[in-house]
Amino acid sequence: MENNKEISALFVLIDDPDEEVFDAVSQKIVDYGKPIIPNLEHLWETTPDEQTQLRIELLIHRLHYRDLTEDFRQWNVSGHHDLMLGSLLTSKFLYPDLSITPVKQEIEKVRRNIWLELNNYLTPLEQINIVTSILYSYYGLKGNETNYKEPNEFLLHKTIEAKRGNQISNGILYLLLCELLDIPVRAISIPKQFVIAYFKPGYSEENLPNPFHKIEFFIDPTTGQVFTHQDVENYFKRISVPPVGTYFRPQSNKKVIRLLLEEFGKCFTSDKEMYKQKELLDLAMLLD
Repeated sequence: MENNKEISALFVLIDDPDEEVFDAVSQKIVDYGKPIIPNLEHLWETTPDEQTQLRIELLIHRLHYRDLTEDFRQWNVSGHHDLMLGSLLTSKFLYPDLSITPVKQEIEKVRRNIWLELNNYLTPLEQINIVTSILYSYYGLKGNETNYKEPNEFLLHKTIEAKRGNQISNGILYLLLCELLDIPVRAISIPKQFVIAYFKPGYSEENLPNPFHKIEFFIDPTTGQVFTHQDVENYFKRISVPPVGTYFRPQSNKKVIRLLLEEFGKCFTSDKEMYKQKELLDLAMLLD
C-alpha cells in the first residue's frame, strides 16, 4: 500500500506520548486492514526508538488478530469443526504467516506409515500399539510436562517441527491421526489431565448415560502409555474427586480447541503480555 498523506500523518503520531491520541491513531491504522502491514514493517525497520517499535509491533499484531478472530468465527459456524484447521488457527496467533501445507504434508507422512501397518483383524489395543509405536518410536515424538513458560509446546506446527510437545499438543496430533485413520479415539475431560480414550465401536456419541464402561482403555498422549479402567479409578481416588460420567464423555473438536486456547493463554501472564491472554480467552469464548 502506498503511503498517502493520511497514512504518513498517522505514522508521525504513533510515538505520541498521549495514550488517547495513540488509541485513536491505532484504530484508524487498523481500519486500513492487512494491506497496511508492509508499510508498518518498513516503518519499524527505519525507526530507532524501541518504544515506538513496540507500538508498531502491537499494531501489526492487532491487524493479524482481527483477521484471526474472523477465521475463528467462520470455523465456529462451519458444519465440520476440522481439528487440524482449529489447531493451526491457534498457531497463527503467534505465527500469522504460518504456511499450512508443510504441516499437512508431515501429518500425512505419519498417517501413511501407520496406515501401512494396520489391517481389519487387529484388536483395539493392537491398533493403538501401532499408532503409538510409529508416532513415538519411529517418528520420534517426545512429550513434556505442561510448562506455561514454553508457549511453542502448545502449538501443533511447532510440536511437529521439534517433535516435542506437551500433553495437549501431542494429544491433538494423536487425535488427528486417529480421526484420519477412522480409529474411534476421542478426548475426554478428566480433571487436570488431557487424556484420550478408545471408545467401543458405536459408542462415541456425546450423550452416553455411562460412558466409562463404553471405553476400551485410556491413553496418555505425553508418552502414548495405555491406562486401564482401574488405573483411572485409582487416579480419581488419589485426587479425591468422584468419577462422574461427564468426565468420560467424548469431547467435540470445538471443545478441544477451546481448551487449547484457554491453556495456551496461561503462557502470557506478564504485565506486557496480559493482553495476549485476554485475546486468547476472547477467541475461546467465540467457541460456544
